[in-house]
Amino acid sequence: MNRSDAAEMILVLDFGGQYNQLIARRVRENHVYCEVYPHTISLEHIRGLAPRGIILTGGPNSVYGEGAVTAPKELFSLGVPVLGICYGAQLMAHLCGGHVETAPISEYGRTEVDMIDPSSLLFTGIPAKNICWMSHTDYISRLPAGFHTTATTSVCPIAAMENPAKSLYAVQFHPEVMHTENGTEILRNFVYGICRCTGTWRMESFVQKTVEELREKIGSGRALCALSGGVDSSVAAVLLSKAIGSQLTCVFVDHGLLRKNEGDEVEAVFGSSGVYDVNFIRINAQDRFYEKLRGITEPEQKRKIIGEEFIRVFEEAAREIGAVDFLVQGTIYPDVIESGLGKSAVIKSHHNVGGLPDHVDFKEIVEPLRLLFKDEVRAAGRELGIPDHLVERQPFPGPGLGIRIIGEVTPEKIRIVQEADAIYREEISNAGIQKNLGQYFAALTNMRSVGVMGDGRTYDYAVVLRAVETSDFMTAEAAQLSWEILSKVTTRIVNEVRGVNRVLYDCTSKPPGTIELE
Repeated sequence: MNRSDAAEMILVLDFGGQYNQLIARRVRENHVYCEVYPHTISLEHIRGLAPRGIILTGGPNSVYGEGAVTAPKELFSLGVPVLGICYGAQLMAHLCGGHVETAPISEYGRTEVDMIDPSSLLFTGIPAKNICWMSHTDYISRLPAGFHTTATTSVCPIAAMENPAKSLYAVQFHPEVMHTENGTEILRNFVYGICRCTGTWRMESFVQKTVEELREKIGSGRALCALSGGVDSSVAAVLLSKAIGSQLTCVFVDHGLLRKNEGDEVEAVFGSSGVYDVNFIRINAQDRFYEKLRGITEPEQKRKIIGEEFIRVFEEAAREIGAVDFLVQGTIYPDVIESGLGKSAVIKSHHNVGGLPDHVDFKEIVEPLRLLFKDEVRAAGRELGIPDHLVERQPFPGPGLGIRIIGEVTPEKIRIVQEADAIYREEISNAGIQKNLGQYFAALTNMRSVGVMGDGRTYDYAVVLRAVETSDFMTAEAAQLSWEILSKVTTRIVNEVRGVNRVLYDCTSKPPGTIELE
C-alpha cells in the first residue's frame, strides 16, 4: 500500500537509532500505517504526507554535541502530535527551550519507572510503576516552558514529559522494545488516544492494491523474479503471478550455498510439477560462486560478492529469455534498515539491498514487499492462499550459508554445515518446538580444536547452534532449549558429520548480536 492509499499514517523520523523499524512495526500492530524517513526530510515533505502523528526515534548522539543530528524547531508547531523517544525526547526538550546534559548516572537496561501523572493521555491505563528499557547517558535536566514531568526514575527526574496543549509528548525509555512492560499500550495510547487514528491498515487491502499497482507499473512488460524459495521471494513471486501471469519468469539460482537438498525442494514447489503456474528456470551456478568466494574471509565482502554475482546471473538469464524490463526481489523492511536507512548505522549489507552492484542491467527493480515486516509478509502469503508449510518456512538469508561459515567458504565447509544444520532442524522438528522459534540453524566457526574420537586424536571444526525467539526480527532473545535436545543434537552431529568434533550453543540476544552469525 502506498502512503497515498493509507487514510491515516504515522511518520517515524529516524535519528540514527536501531529501533526505528521496530517503532514502525509496533504502530502497524495497531492497524495504523507507518513509514520511516530520515530526519533530514523537509517540513514541506512532512506537510505533504499529512501524518496523523510523528514519532522521533532514539539515536547515538548528544543533542548538544558537535555535528548532532537535529530537526527544524518548527516541527513542533505543525499542529501534529509528536512523541519523542530517548534521543527524540532530548531533542524535543533541547529545541523547545529546555536543557539536556550528561547524566550524573547513566541508565541502561531494565529500569523501574514511576508514572506520576494519572491524567496523562499517553499513560492512560498504565500502572503507576513499570519496568521500562533505558539506554541513555544524557538526560533532560530542565523542562521546556509549557511542559510538565509525567514519569521519573530513581536517578532520572524527567523520565517522561509532555505539553498536552501542543500535543507534544516525550519518554526517555523505549516503549517499542519487548522489555518495556506496557510499551505496546503506551504506543497505542499515542496512536489512538492522542493522534485519533481509527486503524484502517489491513493486509487484505495491501495485497489487492499491490497486485493492481504491479499490473499498472509493468503493463505489457516482462519481469524476472529472483526466486530463492524462501518466504519473501515466494510471496513476491505469487504477487507478481497474480498481477501479470505469463509475463513473469521466475529464475532460481542455486549458488551452492543452500541448506541440504533445498535446491530440489524449491524446484519441486515452483517447477513444472509444482502447484504454481509460473515460468520457472533453475540455474546451477555452484562452481561459479565458489570461485568468486575463494580466499574471501570478510563477511561484508562475501555479501557484496554474492549479491553482485546474483545480479550478473540474472542479467545473463534475462538476455537468454529476451527483453526483460523489471527485476523483482523479495526485499523486506528489516533488510532495508540493516543495510542503512538515513543516518542509521549499517549493520550488514543484504544482497538485495546494499549489496547491489552499481550497474544493474534492468530498466527497474521492483520490490513489492519493501515496506513489510516478516510477519506481515507471512500474513500477505496467507491472504494470497500460499500453503502454510511455505508461509511458515524458516527464514533463510540471501547469501545463504556464505554467512553461516566463518572465514573462507569452501565446498568441504559447505558440506559440514549442511549436514549439521539438517540434523539440528530434524531434531527441533522431532521435539515439536519449531513454531516457538523465530529462527534456528547450525553454523560453522573457523575454530579447530583437539578432540578424542575412539582411540585417536582429532583436530576438527566446531559447529555453533543458534535458536532465537522473535516476533519482528529486529530484536531477538536466544531460545532456552532443553539440555535433552542440545545433547541429542550434539551427539548426532559429532558422530555423523565428518570434520566436526565440538558443538557450541550461541546464547547471544539481538542486540548486541545479529540473528545470523555474520
